[in-house]
Amino acid sequence: MTESKKFEGKDEFLALARLALSERPQDVQLFLGKVARRYRASEPEVATEIASLLKNSSGRSSALRRETAAPVPVDNDSRLHLIRIESPSRDMAPPVFAPSVSREVEALIQERRQIERLVQVDLEPTRSALFVGPPGVGKTLSARWIASQLNLPLLILDLSAVMSSFLGRTGNNVRAVLDYAKRQSCVLLLDELDAIAKRRDDATEIGELKRLVTVLLQEIDEWPVHGLLLAATNHSELLDPAVWRRFDSVINFPPPEKIEVERAIVEFLGDDRDLGEEWIEILSILFRGANFSDIRKRITALRRAATMNERNVAIEIEDYIGRITRSMPHSEVLALARKLYGIHRISQRRVAVLTGVSRDTLRRTEDKGSKASRRGRGG
Repeated sequence: MTESKKFEGKDEFLALARLALSERPQDVQLFLGKVARRYRASEPEVATEIASLLKNSSGRSSALRRETAAPVPVDNDSRLHLIRIESPSRDMAPPVFAPSVSREVEALIQERRQIERLVQVDLEPTRSALFVGPPGVGKTLSARWIASQLNLPLLILDLSAVMSSFLGRTGNNVRAVLDYAKRQSCVLLLDELDAIAKRRDDATEIGELKRLVTVLLQEIDEWPVHGLLLAATNHSELLDPAVWRRFDSVINFPPPEKIEVERAIVEFLGDDRDLGEEWIEILSILFRGANFSDIRKRITALRRAATMNERNVAIEIEDYIGRITRSMPHSEVLALARKLYGIHRISQRRVAVLTGVSRDTLRRTEDKGSKASRRGRGG
């Protein structure tokens, strides 16, 4: 036997050994599928046998994953769980996203649902994604939605919560969580990634943290196909530049625009969503610039007060406007009154009642606006 014959298939054998020893059964199956296709022409009997083995093992895939075998990692000192585990919720309502976010999140879901189709052309689904955006725009909610659509548990690791003054302990905790998640078919969310994956050229950070960032980058590179690694950050400017390159996908979550604010209001109103277009538009003005989380909290508070006081939500909205206008500068109250009056369904009398701005004041500002508009047109 020649030397070249002796080592034929060596690379495939070593790759398969690594996958098997790292306890990644679904990755083993994907790899064997590729091998079967590669040798379909030169070794048809071997390829057929591998395909048959894969077909017979597909029914046992859930057992191979051993999702309940490993204990949930805990902090050695406090003995508290390091991660929060949420079971998938199949009846979860679709979140309100910006159109660009909806497209990218849906693409992630469809890739995971059609892994076999990708494997047929030697492709893999997205294994990791970084969610970037200010607080309250739906980053954690999107991770929850993806997990629910894939019927997988969501594991959440708040990196800011596991940071310790003893960085060696932090490193051990993070590694324990990553090792645990890699053995599961799950969605892992690393929340507040900037708490740990900071720039390694930051002079204020010590060597242990820089080494931990290096380990994290390696884990992202080698994340198994059967799981999905997500990370979220509110402070993208703090991230190490290498972090951006490691993630398969980066999704930017912008603050909600007017149309998304209105959709969120309708969604969060629940059974009170038949309140009427007038009030939906008023709320969209009041919540302009707010994030989804704040909108949900404010509307929930209004609905809760309406229930406790046994009155219509619209009355609570009126009271809310009265409360906020008392603490606002006059110029801002006047601007709010103008916006409300701009809604064709609301009269000057109604705006005056809601904001405390007199109808005479509204008429004067309207007249000034009309004159300024005519001057602008050269009239």
